[in-house]
Amino acid sequence: MTRFAKFAWFVLGLNVLVILGGAFVRATGFGAGCGSHWPTCNGQIVPLTGSLDTFVEFGHRLTSGLAFLLVLGLFVWAFRAYPRKHIVRFGALMSIVFMIVEALIGAGLVLFERVATDVSYARAVWMAAHLLNTFILLMWLTLTAWWASGGVRFPLRGQGWAGFATLGALLLMTLIGISGAITALGDTLLHLNVIHTNPVVGETLLALRVYHPTLAIGIALYMIVVLTRLMMDRPSPTAYRLGIAFNLLYVAQLGLGFLNVWLKAPIWMQLVHLLVTDALWIMLVLFSATILATRPQETVFPVRVQS
Repeated sequence: MTRFAKFAWFVLGLNVLVILGGAFVRATGFGAGCGSHWPTCNGQIVPLTGSLDTFVEFGHRLTSGLAFLLVLGLFVWAFRAYPRKHIVRFGALMSIVFMIVEALIGAGLVLFERVATDVSYARAVWMAAHLLNTFILLMWLTLTAWWASGGVRFPLRGQGWAGFATLGALLLMTLIGISGAITALGDTLLHLNVIHTNPVVGETLLALRVYHPTLAIGIALYMIVVLTRLMMDRPSPTAYRLGIAFNLLYVAQLGLGFLNVWLKAPIWMQLVHLLVTDALWIMLVLFSATILATRPQETVFPVRVQS
């Protein structure tokens, strides 16, 4: 594995940690620690005084800034190390594009005060958009690292049912993620005891929580059946390992989800649940890339030759 490939995997891992940090800020209600100021914190570049929520929010901004710089470095390095039209260049380009969008969404949450104790439909929409962009960012970072590690460039056209099946799996996983983000928002507002400040929105968010586990259970059948069929149609050791690991971890994630509900969504359990979600998404992206890069198994029919 080249130095660039190792760096790409490191950048991916760091971004997962930053995502967990953002979830901690949301779950604790510390998102307004820097007020409605961005990129400054309460009007200061570096806050020297303030409460705990100020330093937690500022710490998250520092790690987010570090992640941005590393993705920028990944982009520059890719364009210096690989020739024109190389797929790694394209992956790095898309990574920095969605990293910029990620930063803008984070800034928007602060500037429009869709953080901390805000109870509104607008915040739910922002959370859904944030999750969607985060998944896309992780996808491109994963593909960049995979291609840099020797992964084969795959065509999108001519994939047949496998192309639609992998796209369906990715879209359904994204749907689960968005519903999970809205569910987590409802849990946060309930724990912060601010649901009553906007009872109509609050009750709606709480009512929506039932759809997340329902979706997760329903989609489990699709994942198990479709991934198994893909492994049979386009066999490869890597796809087999990723597919089996994904299905097993998905089932374990269902158990973690029910445990999270039973424990009434403590912060530490929310972080564990999110970490496994990110791991599942990365594994599904790698599985999809491997499947699409593998030629379908051809069936050879014996021909009887008459003498």
